[in-house]
Amino acid sequence: MGDRFNTVAGWALFAGIIALGGAIVSSKYYHSERPEKMGYAIEGVEAEGEGGGDKGPGLNTLLAQADVAAGEKVFAKCAACHTVNQGGANGIGPNLYGTVGEEIGHGKAGFAFSDALKSKGGTWTFEAMDHWLTSPREFAPGTKMTFAGLGNPADRANLIAWLNTQGSNLPLPAADAVPAAGDNAAAPAEGANAANAAQAPATNAAE
Repeated sequence: MGDRFNTVAGWALFAGIIALGGAIVSSKYYHSERPEKMGYAIEGVEAEGEGGGDKGPGLNTLLAQADVAAGEKVFAKCAACHTVNQGGANGIGPNLYGTVGEEIGHGKAGFAFSDALKSKGGTWTFEAMDHWLTSPREFAPGTKMTFAGLGNPADRANLIAWLNTQGSNLPLPAADAVPAAGDNAAAPAEGANAANAAQAPATNAAE
């Protein structure tokens, strides 16, 4: 009985030594260190947060550079609910001929605008139209318009420029002026020189 126990114990000890030795050998081949850069890059996809500081050109610049033909293509998303020809019938939404520059939420051959839009006030300026096309629900909470909006600023500008050619023909704004290089740096220096010049007489007077 004692010999059998010793034999079993011996084999168990031997197996433990073999397992420990295998673990040591395998650790030489496989490293568990954390890589410096996790994951892998996907070409064409920016990391989250990158490029967020540049808001791009403003509405005036986008309108000045607008592609009217591209705007007509964007209008295809609106054509299911709106007509745009002169004297065209209202549909699910109002006819949009001559809309740019018109009073918001009124006219259009008696179209039943929502109270939210009728109470908005003002006219369809380029800025108001851009806000509306970005998110109708944010522009006029409670509007009957179910369209989610156009997220691309260039698409909105192209569409507005094209709608403007449909009976409105208001002059488009000039592109925003681009600050000359060094203007921002020159301003503080000029301010500092002016401050020094203003302080000098006071210092002399105190002396």
